[in-house]
Amino acid sequence: MSIKDKLVDYNESMLFADGFDEALIGIVEQFGRPPVALYSYDMCITILMERDGMEEEEAIEFLEYNTLGAYVGENTPAFATLMR
Repeated sequence: MSIKDKLVDYNESMLFADGFDEALIGIVEQFGRPPVALYSYDMCITILMERDGMEEEEAIEFLEYNTLGAYVGENTPAFATLMR
């Protein structure tokens, strides 16, 4: 069973970011909102650089404009930058 299949058990209407399956790391839960897919921001950048041959700055701009900037309703995925 894929991680996507497991996550849909939390929310049948969950949306996913195309082309970033390897960066899918879990879900985000908040009071009063449906659980949404959670992606690693850094892993998405790495995917764009390795898969699409983008430079880091180009990958950041692409991700922020085309993916993070695309709100498609309450089931829109979230992107995490972990800081420890």
